[in-house]
Amino acid sequence: MKIKICDYSKKLKGSMILSNINLTFESGNIYGLKGTNGCGKTMLMRAISGLILPTVGKVIIDGKEIGKDISFPENMGLLLEYPSFINGYSGLKNLEMIASIKNNISVDDVKACISRVGLDPDDKKPFRKYSLGMKQKLGIACAIMENPELLILDEPFNALDEKGISIIKDIIEEFRDNGAIVIMSCHDKELLCDISDVIIDMYEGKVTNES
Repeated sequence: MKIKICDYSKKLKGSMILSNINLTFESGNIYGLKGTNGCGKTMLMRAISGLILPTVGKVIIDGKEIGKDISFPENMGLLLEYPSFINGYSGLKNLEMIASIKNNISVDDVKACISRVGLDPDDKKPFRKYSLGMKQKLGIACAIMENPELLILDEPFNALDEKGISIIKDIIEEFRDNGAIVIMSCHDKELLCDISDVIIDMYEGKVTNES
């Protein structure tokens, strides 16, 4: 997979939230978005995932333009801001319902993915009774369960303890090693730099450096 962001700018309510972004993302890499709150990291993820469309410019994924040829990336897992599910349903029930949309993985696959992030797939507890860490893990399980080629993770380590961070870090690196594009943000600069192959610095909606 190859993603090209070409001269992308986005204006909302008179303010430029992304300005003249030009980036290329390629398979087999973890891209870390670094910058202060409000610098445009989450908006850039929204742009790549098709949740916002440009004022000018374009996002092209394997030759297909978002908003023109496709509405969203065709094989994407997404964790954006805070995970949200149906409060009265268990984690398994929630993910089963989401998996039924594409219907390309089995219940056993869903259970295996829940276990993989460190949760119990047989836990009957409703989502509303989950701790913040459990909610975060379920959100990550949802993002990865269909084995996407593009994995976008906004602050995936939020509310996780040291063991949880280690588990999710291993999962992210495994996706990269299997040829996925991983695009992520993380407020822990040391952890972000440790896990990323490429760091993209952002400030006030602009890319200021790529290394």
